[in-house]
Amino acid sequence: MLNRPRRSLLYMPGSNPRALDKARSLPADGLILDMEDSVAPDAKALAREQIGAALAEGGYGHRELIVRINALSTEWGAADIETICAFPTPPDAVLIPKIDTAEDVVAAISAFEKAGCPDSVAMWIMAETPLCILNIAEVAAAHPRLAGMVMGTSDLSKDTRVRHTPDRLGFITALNLCVYASRAHGLTIIDGVQLDLEDEELLRVSCEQGRDLGFDGKSLIHPKQIAAANVAFASDEKELASAREIIAAFEEAVSLGKGVVVVNGRLVENLHVEEAKRQLALAEAIAALE
Repeated sequence: MLNRPRRSLLYMPGSNPRALDKARSLPADGLILDMEDSVAPDAKALAREQIGAALAEGGYGHRELIVRINALSTEWGAADIETICAFPTPPDAVLIPKIDTAEDVVAAISAFEKAGCPDSVAMWIMAETPLCILNIAEVAAAHPRLAGMVMGTSDLSKDTRVRHTPDRLGFITALNLCVYASRAHGLTIIDGVQLDLEDEELLRVSCEQGRDLGFDGKSLIHPKQIAAANVAFASDEKELASAREIIAAFEEAVSLGKGVVVVNGRLVENLHVEEAKRQLALAEAIAALE
């Protein structure tokens, strides 16, 4: 569902029951209930238990619920899969980290299917290793159940020594490649996190840059970041008014036997109309949530 609003996906540590409860009232489009990086080794089993209980209890409303597991190469990955597939209330999706190759995608999804994962659970991956970025075209096309990707720029920084700078110059190639691969194969693509929790201007710029690069939304590490992402990844009233004008003008041109039309000095073709319709559909979906 590419038109499902995914402006803001907030990581929530599965080992923190207060966070799991608070998430029910936050204005994020989606939640990543985490079993991996935000959970200490001795709390992995607790995270599984609490996430399962939270899903069963419900109360998350419209929010998309994604569970991030530990990598299959770790001692916890297999148990994460078995546990999730036994949840009485499954999540909307699972997020698989540390993917390097297309074969890794197939192996992980096959493990879920072997464990009896319901068909309703979408499969997402983290794009967070140098090999994954180099193999991203094959990774994105690896399995028909693959539905989305989340950028893991923190892990990429660690592995490549690329520094987190305001312009994210060192990550641009990786970000572009992942957007292109996702669009080529019909996947949702979510931008990486902004680590600075105090610089609101930097967060705004980062969200707007991600939008301009083509991402569907941004992954977040704190509730205070939700508002900026929700604003950046939604069309404002001026953009929506322009979209309506483009559609109306083009439909009038078609009725007169024309294939193009000029709107406010800009040439409009069918491809511009398709984008305008996408903007309006997404705005309607956001309005339904709010």
